[in-house]
Amino acid sequence: MPTNFVQEIKWRGLLHDIMPETETFLLENETKGYIGFDPTAESLHIGSLVQIIILMHFQKHGHIPIVLLGGATGMIGDPSGKSDERNLLDQDTLKKNCAGIENQLQKFLNFKTSLPNAALLVNNYDWMKSYSLIDFSREVGKHITVNYMMAKESVKKRLSSEAKVGMSFTEFTYQLLQAYDFLHLYKTNDCRLQLGGSDQWGNITTGTELIRRKEGGKAYAITCPLIKKVDGTKFGKTEDGNIWLDKNRTSPYKFYQFWLNTSDEDALSYIKIFTFLSEKEVDQKIKEHNEAPHLRLLQKTIAHEVTILVHGSEELVKAQEASQILFGNATSEALQNLTPDTFLELFEGVPQAEIERSKIKDGIDIIDALSRLSSFLSSNGEARRALKENSISVNKLKVTQDFIITEKELIADKYVLLQRGKKNYFILNIII
Repeated sequence: MPTNFVQEIKWRGLLHDIMPETETFLLENETKGYIGFDPTAESLHIGSLVQIIILMHFQKHGHIPIVLLGGATGMIGDPSGKSDERNLLDQDTLKKNCAGIENQLQKFLNFKTSLPNAALLVNNYDWMKSYSLIDFSREVGKHITVNYMMAKESVKKRLSSEAKVGMSFTEFTYQLLQAYDFLHLYKTNDCRLQLGGSDQWGNITTGTELIRRKEGGKAYAITCPLIKKVDGTKFGKTEDGNIWLDKNRTSPYKFYQFWLNTSDEDALSYIKIFTFLSEKEVDQKIKEHNEAPHLRLLQKTIAHEVTILVHGSEELVKAQEASQILFGNATSEALQNLTPDTFLELFEGVPQAEIERSKIKDGIDIIDALSRLSSFLSSNGEARRALKENSISVNKLKVTQDFIITEKELIADKYVLLQRGKKNYFILNIII
């Protein structure tokens, strides 16, 4: 028998709206439920992670999660929560994006067919590609009135006098297309539940209404709140843009740092939302954090748990080691293990000098490296004085006047880190 999924998401702060009788139905029935992801990029971001985690809880509680990729609806763009028309994507881009997202989802949900409640992955392009406008108008449009569609909040906002931009017919139809997805999954997969963000409530309930009117069936709906920071700013956004799940778009180090830099107020909710710690464990972590807030136990716990979830234990260790480098507690070996991107993120804004690889092959005298080749120090004399004072390090290791920089010192086969004292850095960038 399924366990209480609704109670699970409720205490975690992941329940916003729920259709009457949904909780009882889920307790009495192993249920198929779906969430749709429009493939607007090759990677999902941490805003999408909330929906993924909900599906993971759904599966853990004995139900069957369905992931719907919006290969068709992604061509239009969901107007929910948007003030402007979305840019249309071509089919090749959508196909590429779908493949990237599908690959990511394999990390989080169990799709093994041997599992009784194995997850399913579908793409609405498969059933929409040959559906004519005439057929759609007769079989779907006939059952939902324009009055009903106009009453939805997502539509009313875009058609109000305050709206800067109106709504195209293309976006207006999105509500019906999503409703048809629910109807299709209801008929072909016996899917009885749709989940999504609170901005999706109108689209989801249109789906339940279509199922009722066309099939005489009963379907259910659950939405979660849209995650926001306490200060009102958008969750998952930084000055540089989205925090992505793809490590090539957002490095594991930067990903780890995002969670580590969470405010105390936000951490109180994030520990429930983004980790799978039990209620008892969460309460204990909050208690320990409140006793010594300066240790930032909540932030460290969240960063640890979420980085493992998305990137794995190995990348977590690398991210932690990279973090330690900035505090001066890391080894030279940890520095050598950095990727080029992580190295540059760590030492963003540090001045650089380009040096041809042929020079480092022959070996570079440390005094030349500090002055003539880099201008890190103003003169050979200043370089010698600094070396005598034992204040010069290469890749975090103290060096003397007779030190020669060779290819073995290269970080990520490209960089050498010079340092004077604790905080004065310079980078030698080795070019071809």
